[in-house]
Amino acid sequence: MPTDARGELEDGRYSYRQQKDGRVVVTWYGRPVTTLAGKDAQKFLARVEGLGDHEAQLVMARVTGNFKRGNER
Repeated sequence: MPTDARGELEDGRYSYRQQKDGRVVVTWYGRPVTTLAGKDAQKFLARVEGLGDHEAQLVMARVTGNFKRGNER
């Protein structure tokens, strides 16, 4: 299994769910981190479709940005 530079993201910490209205909520250990809507949600779903678990974790990490550094609201 491929690993990233620090060996993180192996435990499935990120997940997402699509809501009925088309929005996508990306969570970190079950806590909502970001919500994507409209074209951003469609792009995200297209990117993660067909990816393996690790690759999808990397995409979700990129979408959430640097949220653990003080910009979480």
